Amino acid sequence: MLAIHTILHPTDFSDQSQSALWMACALTRDYGARLVVLHVVAMPTIAYGEGVVPPDPAEFIDEAQQQLNRLEVPLGLVRAERRIERGDTASEIIRVARELPADLIVMGTHGRTGISRLLMGSVAEQVLRTALCSVLTMKMPFVETVLEAQPETAAA
Repeated sequence: MLAIHTILHPTDFSDQSQSALWMACALTRDYGARLVVLHVVAMPTIAYGEGVVPPDPAEFIDEAQQQLNRLEVPLGLVRAERRIERGDTASEIIRVARELPADLIVMGTHGRTGISRLLMGSVAEQVLRTALCSVLTMKMPFVETVLEAQPETAAA
């Protein structure tokens, strides 16, 4: 059996990330592991010119921290540590995974292909290529499967 003590779940607050959070919580519960939920704030690129005022980085971080604090762990299955970092998303995910150290990264993927993948890149792909630990990516909704598997007493 694979030893999983620490699971890292990077989130961008999308539906795909929510599905991955369900999976991360289920694995955390099943393995008795520690769950760290990470959001990376990527600061917007600013083109300086006459009359352009760059946004206050503290505002972006405060807003992201509030959103991270509001993120609910599904069905209260496990306790999650919340962490926010600032920088390049893929690089920060890899850095935090090494720092913890994480045994598994569970993250959502948007499943982009073609020109949109070329233009936007893929954080999940960069993490898959460079992570030292195993990476589980979720593209399809997982929530319905978990809800169907819950016993009647848990829903009451």
